Amino acid sequence: MATRSVRAVALLLLGALSGPALADEIGPLGPPGAPAAAFPKPLRAVAPIVSERWSTEDARERDGESEQVLSFLEVAPGMTVADIGAGAGYYTVRAARRVGLSGHVIAEDVTPAYLEDLRQRLEREHLTNVTLDLGEPHDPRLPAHAVDRVLMVHMYHEVTQPYGLLYNLLPALRPGARVAVIDLDQATGQHGTPRKQLLCEFAALGYRETHWGWLRAKREYLAEFEPPAAPPAPEAIKPCK
Repeated sequence: MATRSVRAVALLLLGALSGPALADEIGPLGPPGAPAAAFPKPLRAVAPIVSERWSTEDARERDGESEQVLSFLEVAPGMTVADIGAGAGYYTVRAARRVGLSGHVIAEDVTPAYLEDLRQRLEREHLTNVTLDLGEPHDPRLPAHAVDRVLMVHMYHEVTQPYGLLYNLLPALRPGARVAVIDLDQATGQHGTPRKQLLCEFAALGYRETHWGWLRAKREYLAEFEPPAAPPAPEAIKPCK
């Protein structure tokens, strides 16, 4: 589990890895939220991070995944979208084109090398409305009151501190914000999140499910949540079994 000192080291490594360009792309980071130690640990397996890609982008585009998801979420010009666990940037680049120059995308990840690769991709594709955010497993470090839509795509099962992540995400959300999760309906140790587990963990913070449905010939699901007006205090959160 990351700590503030680990984050500082990661930022230094990020600068050494990529030079000034990526350092200029990072931020502005939101203020640090509640520390990881304030939250209960999940009572289920956490999958390791093994890749920045879920599937090939060509295969996903043949299935019309991004168009289906971004249209359902009503992502529109001028919005700010946070792509949590952005990885190789499949949703980052498509959301950036959809929100246009009047909008903004924040691509967050906890792996510095993924962010550096994504920075290079954004440069190649001439996308200037994206900033990169080196988050932590319990805290995405997003700017306050900035985000209209949140995407968590094939990454939730890899989050070592989901209760902290969902709690520390809240200050970044604007009124009417929506949070979407795409994952497989299978055990977290097998790189999925069972629907019952997902609903329980979001409900533990007071999030309300507003949609659940299948994608890609019932291979994956799309779940959508409305954030709570007043979440429980970290010490009052009860972990799901």
